[in-house]
Amino acid sequence: MQKHEPTSTILDHMDEKTKYLTPIFGTEASDAQMPRLKMNDQPVEPRVAYEMIREYLSIEGNATQNLTTFCQTYMEPMATKIMAEVMEKNAIDKDEYPMTADLENRCVAMLGDLWHANPDEQPMGTSTVGSSEACMLGGLGMLFRWKQLAKDAGIDIYTAQRPNLVISSGYQVCWEKFCRYWDIEMRLVPLDADHLSLNMDTVMDYVDDHTIGITAILGITYTGKYDDVAKLDELVEAYNEKHPKLPIRIHVDGASGAMVAPFVEPDLLWDFKLKNVWSINASGHKYGLVYPGIGWVLWRGKEALPNDLIFWVSYLGGEEATMAINFSRSASQIVGQYYVLMRNGFAGFKEIHERTLDVARYLAAELEEMGLFVLYEDADHIPIVCWGLKDDADVPWTLYDLSDRLRMNGWLVPAYPMPANMQDTVIQRVVARADFSMQLAVKLVEDLKKEVATLNKARFVTGNTQGVINTGFNHGGRFAVNAGDKDQTKAPSSRK
Repeated sequence: MQKHEPTSTILDHMDEKTKYLTPIFGTEASDAQMPRLKMNDQPVEPRVAYEMIREYLSIEGNATQNLTTFCQTYMEPMATKIMAEVMEKNAIDKDEYPMTADLENRCVAMLGDLWHANPDEQPMGTSTVGSSEACMLGGLGMLFRWKQLAKDAGIDIYTAQRPNLVISSGYQVCWEKFCRYWDIEMRLVPLDADHLSLNMDTVMDYVDDHTIGITAILGITYTGKYDDVAKLDELVEAYNEKHPKLPIRIHVDGASGAMVAPFVEPDLLWDFKLKNVWSINASGHKYGLVYPGIGWVLWRGKEALPNDLIFWVSYLGGEEATMAINFSRSASQIVGQYYVLMRNGFAGFKEIHERTLDVARYLAAELEEMGLFVLYEDADHIPIVCWGLKDDADVPWTLYDLSDRLRMNGWLVPAYPMPANMQDTVIQRVVARADFSMQLAVKLVEDLKKEVATLNKARFVTGNTQGVINTGFNHGGRFAVNAGDKDQTKAPSSRK
């Protein structure tokens, strides 16, 4: 029989914080440790490693109850099966994996069809790691195109003022990154209580000869509202008639809405039907119904995508264009996107989104009936509900307190300030997704009413614990962060 080292001796060699041993599933590997600061000296049996990591992760929040994130938290078992089977394939290696490249091209073609691209204009597009990368590519397309037009028009693009991008103050942080990385001035059109999306009365005041383009947002991350892209197109067209040498074009950041609008609002004008919409991005991992890690960007035609952004790789004995910033990555999310497009078809996507909207609208109706809240968004376009406390609510608690109480029930429902010019307005937001069923929404409403009653009866309200410990929330790094007072949390830093 093998002689084991005394437990006291083992403990002497272990990290102070992990020295207390628990027998792991009846194996002799009960002294295996999860490494913290350096690798294990010896291997760990696969089943034990799996169970230890699984157990460690099990105390995290339930993804279905995470109403913070836009990202998909459910896919069908057969979808995850096919994705797992292609995880080792490198999506960028189009010569080695031509069938995967073909599925990517099919996805681009299907999205182009959804967004009314004209085949005669030779639309182009690519998958990306997420819609943040897609935004970067859309922005680069605007920048490179403006540089060429400005040179042709005799404008000094090097020593005069910097190029600028016009966008609402409800932007996602990826746009701030884009402007910082490429030394572009962000011209922010402020939001206010009467203009919770891009203000069409003032937007063109921000445009000049150094404007590379205007970004319209189809689903502002704070509230879910849509910018009026059709009205913006009219304004841009009028501007372009007066400035034929340096016309302005529109990029639509459709991270959320571009995968919802075609199915539930087919008559809404926002896409390539509009003359001045030259590029669109979307998150496949939001309402495109794929797990995190996939985005898309399309340009309406070859004129919209400068040649300097196109690289050519060997593909099926010929050459294939590639535009993405990232290089090596798994093909699994591309295959997953093709699966859900094929599996659901147009009718399936429509049913899923309409059902999700029904759930979100039920929640909005229940909140309104409570009489305490003002609704800033009631799932008019995408399944998002946003609310704030009424000025006359006369309650001794804040939305931060309500967020904390809901967290005790497992629900992650963030509270955060609105962007600049409205930073004194604090709201809460629920993002309904395909796995947020009506039964779960009923349970959320029950818990919400219960916690409101608890807070109303409480002698002591904890206050903004999120602000005290300075955590805020983060689900993907795509929210803009705005400075509020010291009692406010940071604005969400999402696309997630």
